[in-house]
Amino acid sequence: MKIDKEWSQLTPEERREERLRRWLSPPGVEFVGPEAEKAYRERVTRFIRAIKLEKPDRVPCVLPAAFFPAYYAGTTLQKVIYDYDELRRAWLKYLHEFDTDAFHAPGNVFPGEVLAGLDFRLYRWPGHGLSPDVSSYQFAEGEYMMADEYDSLIEDPSDFWTRVYLPRVFGALVPFREMSPATTVMEIPMTYLAPYTRPDVRAAFRTLLAAGEAMEKWQETVAEVSQAAISSGYPGLFSGFAKAPFDILGDTLRGTRGIMLDMYQRPDKLHEAMARITPLTIKSAVVMADASFVPTVMIPLHKGADSFMSVRQFETFYWPTLKEVVLALIDEGIVPVLFAEGSYNQRLEIVRDLPRATVIWYFDQTDMGRAKEVLGGTACLAGNVPTSLLYTATPEAVKEHCRRLIEVCGRGGGYILTGGAGVDDCPPDNLRAMMAAVKEYGVY
Repeated sequence: MKIDKEWSQLTPEERREERLRRWLSPPGVEFVGPEAEKAYRERVTRFIRAIKLEKPDRVPCVLPAAFFPAYYAGTTLQKVIYDYDELRRAWLKYLHEFDTDAFHAPGNVFPGEVLAGLDFRLYRWPGHGLSPDVSSYQFAEGEYMMADEYDSLIEDPSDFWTRVYLPRVFGALVPFREMSPATTVMEIPMTYLAPYTRPDVRAAFRTLLAAGEAMEKWQETVAEVSQAAISSGYPGLFSGFAKAPFDILGDTLRGTRGIMLDMYQRPDKLHEAMARITPLTIKSAVVMADASFVPTVMIPLHKGADSFMSVRQFETFYWPTLKEVVLALIDEGIVPVLFAEGSYNQRLEIVRDLPRATVIWYFDQTDMGRAKEVLGGTACLAGNVPTSLLYTATPEAVKEHCRRLIEVCGRGGGYILTGGAGVDDCPPDNLRAMMAAVKEYGVY
C-alpha cells in the first residue's frame, strides 16, 4: 500500500498500514544476502497476519530469551553488563545458533557502569547489591514520592521529576534538589543560574556527562547487534516501551503499599495525577515508535493483575487511563503489545473493548483457552509457555505443551507462541523445542 498523504491526513488504519509497510521493507537495511531478505519478509509477514487475525503460513514463535544468550555463551549477566565485547559475543552467538521469528537485541542488558556511576537506587544487579551469580536484576521498590506530593507532581511533572524524583533514585543527582525551577527564567537568568555556582551541582552534571559517554559505548554495541540480526533476516519486535499510568505512579513513585492506600485515602488526587501523566505517556511512546520502523510498543502491565486489585478497582483506577493510552497509540497506527503479567482471568471481558485487530495481548499466567474464547475474535494473542516448564521439563514435555497451546490458541490464526516470561539459564534444547513445535504443529 503506497500512501502519499501527509501523516496528519491519514486515518488510523492508513497510519498502521504505513508502519507495517516500513516494518516489512525497512529503510536503509542491507541484508547479508537474498536468502536473509526473503527470510526477514517471511517472518514479518507472519507477525502482520497474526496481528490482523489472519492465517499466516504458520504460527509465529518468539523465543523468550531474556538473559539466556549470556549463559548459553558461557558467561554471566554480571560479566556482560560491564564488558560490552562479551555482550556482543554472547548475543551474536545466540543469533547464529538459534532459529526464532523475532530477535531481542540486548537493550535490556543495562550498562552497569552507567547505573553504578549514577548510584541508581531502583535496581540491584549481580555484583552490586546481589550475589555475582544471580541471573537477573532485582527491583528495589520504595516510596520515592510522598503522599503529600501529588499536587507538586500534577502542577509541573518535569520539575517534580528533575528536582524531587531524580535525586531520590540517583544518589549522584542529590544536588539537583538545589536547582531552581526552569520557569524562574523570565528575563534575567541570574536566579535560575545561581545554583550552578555550587560545586556539588556542577559535579552532578559532570557525573551525568560521564554517564552519557559510557552510555554511548553501550548503545553502539546494542545497535551493532540489532543491525546484525536484521541484516541476517531476524526482525525486531518492539520499537519502544510504555506503561499504564497507574503503574507509573505505583511502581517507582508511590510504591505498591502507597498506591494501594491512595485508592482509599486520596482517590481524587490519584485520578488527577493519572490524567496528568496520560498524555505524557502517549507522547513518549509515539516518539519512540516514530524513531523506529517497528510498529509495536511494549506495555508491561504490573499492578492490574487479578491478585493486585479487585475487578471494581481495575475498572475504576487501572483500565480507563490505560485504555486511553492504548487507543491513542492505535490512532497513531502503532500496535500496542499489552503484556499482562500475572493472571488476567477476571479482566478478559473488560479489556475486550478495543478496536478489532489492533493490539497484541501477551499473557503470562492467564487461562489461554478462555482468552481465546473471549478475545480471540478481536485481538491477537501471545503466550504463555511457563518459565518453570522451560527450566525443569524435558524438550518433549515442552513441545507437547506448545502443541496444546497451538491447537487451542492458533485456531483460525491470530496467535504468537512465546513464553509467559523471559528465561535466563535454562536448557537450550527446551527453547529449540518451541520452534520445533510451531514447525510441526503450527502450519496452516
